[in-house]
Amino acid sequence: MARFVVSDASPLIALGRVGGLPWLKHLFGTVWIPAQVEAEIFPTPSTADQDALRQAVDRGWLKVWPQRVVPRGRLDLDDGERACIELALKHPGTLLLIDERAGRAHARECGLNIAGTAAVIGEARARQVIPSARQVFESLHQSDFRIAPEVIRAVLERVGEL
Repeated sequence: MARFVVSDASPLIALGRVGGLPWLKHLFGTVWIPAQVEAEIFPTPSTADQDALRQAVDRGWLKVWPQRVVPRGRLDLDDGERACIELALKHPGTLLLIDERAGRAHARECGLNIAGTAAVIGEARARQVIPSARQVFESLHQSDFRIAPEVIRAVLERVGEL
């Protein structure tokens, strides 16, 4: 758990929808977000998804990076993605949690270690934090959060649920 972990908004929102935010604490300990991601996950007016996220921040394991991260790089990415990549680049060995295809591609180009929501679910299942990855993917699908079927299949195969 000593690894430095940074998360973009999408994995936090997705895991919040299925009660999975505590898995991040169990798997990684502290998870950092730049202020740009904080603004994305706590918009005004507030949304129903925010309660679990606010609890994670209040409990101290989901932390906002104390200095402003100046996002640079590709303009086709949103500020949160760019800030996450910039923050991750400042900490060698960082694991970046990010779902969006363009953001993942850019992070890979920068040599970053990345994982998405599906990988977090798979790791939670592999470490027996959750009883079924399949059930979580079904719940996510019902909440209108989409993960490519081939990604789900790969995770289910890896954790022995296919």
